[in-house]
Amino acid sequence: MMPSRQDPPALLAARITATPDAPALAAEDGVLTWAQLGERVHRWRALLADAGVSSGDAVALMLGNRREAVEALLACLHSGVTVVPVNWHLTAPEVAYLLADAGARLLAVDPPRAEVGAKAAAEAGTVRAVVTGDQAAYGLAPVEPLLAAADPRTAPADQECGQLMIYTSGTTGRPKGVLNGLFVTGAPFARATRLLEYATGTLGVPTDGRVLLVGPWYHSAQLFYALLPLLNGATLVVRERFDPAATLATMAAERITECHLVPTQFVRLLRLDPAVRAAFSPASLRRIWHGGGACPPDVKRRMIEWWGPVLVEYYAATEGGVVTLIDSADWLAHPGSVGRAVPPNRIVVVDDDGRELGPHQRGRIFIRRPGRGFHYHNAAGKTRAAYLAPGVFTYGEVGHLDEDGYLYLTGRAQNMVVSGGVNVYPAEVEQVLVRHPDVRDAVVLGLPDEEYGERVAAVVEWEPDGGRPPWSALDAHCRRHLAGFKVPRSWRSVDAVPREPTGKVRLDQLRTLCGDDRWER
Repeated sequence: MMPSRQDPPALLAARITATPDAPALAAEDGVLTWAQLGERVHRWRALLADAGVSSGDAVALMLGNRREAVEALLACLHSGVTVVPVNWHLTAPEVAYLLADAGARLLAVDPPRAEVGAKAAAEAGTVRAVVTGDQAAYGLAPVEPLLAAADPRTAPADQECGQLMIYTSGTTGRPKGVLNGLFVTGAPFARATRLLEYATGTLGVPTDGRVLLVGPWYHSAQLFYALLPLLNGATLVVRERFDPAATLATMAAERITECHLVPTQFVRLLRLDPAVRAAFSPASLRRIWHGGGACPPDVKRRMIEWWGPVLVEYYAATEGGVVTLIDSADWLAHPGSVGRAVPPNRIVVVDDDGRELGPHQRGRIFIRRPGRGFHYHNAAGKTRAAYLAPGVFTYGEVGHLDEDGYLYLTGRAQNMVVSGGVNVYPAEVEQVLVRHPDVRDAVVLGLPDEEYGERVAAVVEWEPDGGRPPWSALDAHCRRHLAGFKVPRSWRSVDAVPREPTGKVRLDQLRTLCGDDRWER
């Protein structure tokens, strides 16, 4: 039980008091009760304080889907600390940029990421790094001895709400930290309670049951559809990675009631042997949230036929959270839609001059939400560009509304590539490609992909006097500087990239040049 001299973590207190011995967190290395989770959170809070982290500081977490990620996240949210989830596929220079931009005081990594984390912390300069487990690695101190030595009764007595800063790609090609206001440093914990009440009543976040986290927690959707149910009282079941057959087995064995998935995972589930699919009973499932990219209508129909009307699709982004919802019945009546706006949001579709358009007229999609928006860390210009007016902002998509207010997405204003639910900003990849000595110019775009929704593709203009190395050489060049999911999977050569005199790419001409099937892999 929790030592009596320390109040339980505020956001967990109700469950710790009511059901201290009930399961709260079920990871692959064991189960924590609510009381045990509360004690671990306080030990992490003491560790943060001993490391010199205080209210207003930032802590970066480059941790896989494991219990330490949840423990450290909750500790920060009770210590006035800004949590920076780090994509564990990034290279050391990419992580170092995030650490420096966020001003992180501490980086926590797990053993598979220890080498990258150590290099990134050294490159960033002023960041202390630790590694989970009980063994030092690459000069990083192990966490478990530090937690064992930390007395949870000596964690700072005054708990303070922290916040999340999640990095997403920006118009410069560099990731930008998003502060979306869901949690606010120093705000009363009652504000978070109101957020949970909204999530329960409007978004269907459960107050009981068993919620499965099987996608990378550093993605905003995976994070919030795991964290909010946990704070609401549901048991969170955590698995390190998605495997279609293993996920079905986990859903059955753990009696999963809710889970967040992306369309790519639906495709992989549907490709399982028919006997494996037939053996799975979806009886325990109450809700499967999905988003993170367009879902092919035939894929969604097959999933509904298999699992029943439990799929709930949303339109959302890291910047401002969920804007629309559509359940299975409504989607079958409005196939292809991502739903209608949920309060307090209102969808506004405008033309290039900012004038509101009527039903079935395609334009830029804006969200009107008075009283709460978002801003990008260290990027005031990018923040301004996202707003049409105070309380009216965009996620960058284009599309239209029908006469009943259902939203249909048809593209992205900034040509972001969404591959397997992961955002890839073309400019970042282009900047790496043109660093190759034989590449004169390059453009990166998204191509339709049955499994991933979109795949990253590169169009290359070679230096006239240079060589033309094999695509494998450019692949290797990219992998030295970029995470694997950003590396192009399809390639094309052109004599010249079509550009305006201003340097802007003529995407219409480019797609005409590359409009056949002669892409190379």
